Amino acid sequence: MSMLMDEALEDLRGRVSGVVITADHPEYDTTRRLWNAAIDGRPSVIVRCTSTADVQAAVRAAVEQGLEISVRGGSHSFPGYSMGDEGLVVDLSGMRGVDVDESARRARVQGGALLGEVDAATQAHGLAAPFGMVSHTGVGGLTLGGGMGWLSRMAGLSIDNLTSAEVVLADGEVVTTSADAHPDLFWAIRGGGGNFGVVTEFEFALREVEPMVSFGLFFWSLERGTEALRLMRDVITDLPLTLNAVPVAGLTVPPLPFVPAEYHFASGYALELAGFGDPEAHQAAVTRIRSDCPPSFEFVTELPYVGLQSLIDEPNAWGSHGYDKGVYLTEMNDEVIDVLTRYTESKESPLSIVILYRLDGAYSDVANDATAFSGPRTPCYFANLIGLCPDPAMLDGARQWVRSLHAELEPYAVDDSCYVNVLPMTDVADVKAAYGSKFERLQQIKKTYDPGNVFHRNANIPPAGS
Repeated sequence: MSMLMDEALEDLRGRVSGVVITADHPEYDTTRRLWNAAIDGRPSVIVRCTSTADVQAAVRAAVEQGLEISVRGGSHSFPGYSMGDEGLVVDLSGMRGVDVDESARRARVQGGALLGEVDAATQAHGLAAPFGMVSHTGVGGLTLGGGMGWLSRMAGLSIDNLTSAEVVLADGEVVTTSADAHPDLFWAIRGGGGNFGVVTEFEFALREVEPMVSFGLFFWSLERGTEALRLMRDVITDLPLTLNAVPVAGLTVPPLPFVPAEYHFASGYALELAGFGDPEAHQAAVTRIRSDCPPSFEFVTELPYVGLQSLIDEPNAWGSHGYDKGVYLTEMNDEVIDVLTRYTESKESPLSIVILYRLDGAYSDVANDATAFSGPRTPCYFANLIGLCPDPAMLDGARQWVRSLHAELEPYAVDDSCYVNVLPMTDVADVKAAYGSKFERLQQIKKTYDPGNVFHRNANIPPAGS
């Protein structure tokens, strides 16, 4: 660093209550580590913030010194948006408070909180907000892109339950945005990603979710892929909104106690079925699965909601090397099933997988133009194509597997839109295609709140006229 930077660094340390970490700090290497081990960012400075004031100081210092800003929450970004080279990282991992107002059914959540922390706090009151399925994911990154998971059919996306947010803007000022305050910004952050500022606090509306969930896991071996996926499609079509089902192609079975020995580490197809407060409907679906296409093995039980939310934490643990893409599918027709079975049989990494989210019900009750979300609101499937590898030498092959699979599924896509939470580091044309007709409006809002494109380490929306 130059002498000027050294002086600025000392000034920054005097302005924040959190820790300022540089390459000579003993915690530098552990602090810059991300969930995706394929990313090895080496920033000049990491500011581990403990308050909104710290975030303000960090943003202002970066702008003053011309340093690129990365914002780190749960660190789950596949492309590594949260840890750039040579710039300044606004690290929110020290801001993880969750405050639940049971009577108002609201939760105020700091920007660095993890999904599991919010689930635990809200479930203490029999409440929940819809989030993703891996509990060590960050609330911030997930929510700003949309946020889909087990409750999406009942309650919509995370952004559909966002009531307000506190945002640090590019000039370091703080605004609170909602439907009544800075409504254009509120529209934009609900799906527009981290393009408009650093969200230091979210407020979510909560709904009643019973602490125990009916759950079933059904597995079919590799050679039964076509019949299994057809069954999944048919079952999902008839499910009430109190149930959700997640088809999985390419699951490698861990050696859990309920798994017969002959299926340990076998690859195949799974259906995860969860029921929320309607055990009879869940049992009816279980009975139909057993009757119409008996699985190779099954596991049906009651489990805590927080257990459901953390069920796939272990196969998604920190340290794997990953790449992913996604596509919205109009339906899971026979042509799509043919593609999925061919690619399931050809995958090389045991951790690579395709997860299909059924999006309908409350998800589709929200008007398409109500938020900036980069996806259709018509009933559809979202296919998350994940190339995940325990060995970095396997990553190139997994990346090509994801890209080829994506290309073969594109003819069956709803349109050119893409869920920005799984959009790889790419150029503006891809981002424009993802947002479609919303892109120009987002550019205008970007021009108002971040005219210098300070927040550009994301699926970037450049300001209008830039």
